Amino acid sequence: MQIGRVIGQAVSTVKHPSFVGWKLLLVQPLHERRTPDGDPVLAVDAVGAGNNDLVVLSTDGAWARNLVKERKSPVRWTVIGLCDH
Repeated sequence: MQIGRVIGQAVSTVKHPSFVGWKLLLVQPLHERRTPDGDPVLAVDAVGAGNNDLVVLSTDGAWARNLVKERKSPVRWTVIGLCDH
């Protein structure tokens, strides 16, 4: 798990079938001191996060594929929680 900040949403008319019906977010992973940790990632939103929210990310691809109910989905990142401020 990792903390990240939502920096935007992804909108696509052509996408993998397992992404249909899911909100896709661009999330910037963060270090402990809230500085960027690498490139932003595309994450499936399981909790209703919005722009600029501080979120908990999971990189458990197996859990993510189970969430979208597609064994061969390319999904890896999921937003699994919102952080209190």
